[in-house]
Amino acid sequence: MTSDPSASPDLPEPTPNVPVTPAPDPGKVPDAGKPPAKSGKAAEPKLTRAGALWSALILGFLVLIVLLIFIAQNTEPVPMTFLAWHWSLPTGVAILGAAVAGGLLTVAAGSARIFQLRRTAKKNFKAAQRD
Repeated sequence: MTSDPSASPDLPEPTPNVPVTPAPDPGKVPDAGKPPAKSGKAAEPKLTRAGALWSALILGFLVLIVLLIFIAQNTEPVPMTFLAWHWSLPTGVAILGAAVAGGLLTVAAGSARIFQLRRTAKKNFKAAQRD
């Protein structure tokens, strides 16, 4: 045995910088100002990214099934002409192609606008830092 209490094997090592919580007052009721906890009801689950992704995948598959049914029911060929090209496609495929082309144009226009806004925001942020 040594005279140093921190080196004694019988005593636990002191923990530095640990806040000591005071013992509750026996005359006080704990959590007197808080409303009582809801009993009997389960807490509602929080929306997570994984849950949102799962919901989006299910919705996407439902839309895909509806599109496949639409294409399968509209198989009558439709003559198409663009500039000097002539061809025929099933009606469902032609309408789906037009919808996809419209979506791609929308994405291109939206991407250009987002690029403009980010560039403007970056310039404004740099100008604000210099001031």
